[in-house]
Amino acid sequence: MKKIKILFADDHAIVRDGLRLLFKSDSMFSIVGEASNGEEAVELVLKYKPDVAVLDISMPKLNGIEATKIIKEKCPATRILILTIHENEEYIQQMILAGADGYVVKNAEKREIFDGVRAVANHETFFSPSVSKVLLEGLIKRTRKNEDNNSDIYNKLTRREIEILRLIAEGLTSKEISNKLFLSISTVNSHRMNMMKKLDIHDTASLVKFAIQKNLIEIKS
Repeated sequence: MKKIKILFADDHAIVRDGLRLLFKSDSMFSIVGEASNGEEAVELVLKYKPDVAVLDISMPKLNGIEATKIIKEKCPATRILILTIHENEEYIQQMILAGADGYVVKNAEKREIFDGVRAVANHETFFSPSVSKVLLEGLIKRTRKNEDNNSDIYNKLTRREIEILRLIAEGLTSKEISNKLFLSISTVNSHRMNMMKKLDIHDTASLVKFAIQKNLIEIKS
């Protein structure tokens, strides 16, 4: 079986020593480089082109987020596994957006770290269970907030007003809406004015933006 070429970066020498011993303990891995900061990590990745770069987030010169962005741009074949103490959602999201393929916490067991490296090397994603829990809890919280926001809309607006709001957001004129719903133009305009008053919105563009934010219409690509 082909060995997985590993490069790791951490600004703490004791952590690098531990990672070196860890990866040398399994013949599946071949260490091609070690870095003590993000800038050095980028240089070594471009030089040795490892299969997987294991990066910390908090590093001098370039942090793990910026280093990941550069590596993904200049050496996209190298997969990125984040190994860090940070478990908050903001860091996790920033790393995902930067292009990280996996995210493992430093208190993970040896098997979990190995599983993470193998998974990302195999072009899969990998997250520690605690990281997945943080992401799931964040998703649930945002979903419930959206449901609460939308329930407020349905409490404020009538069904007819919501129907007209959707059509306005889809770009229909008052005349087109009146024809579609078999209403007079004055009735459509009256609903429009009532909506704007209830929502404290003062122009059509803001109405459209509001409808999009509340997922009242489908955005077509």
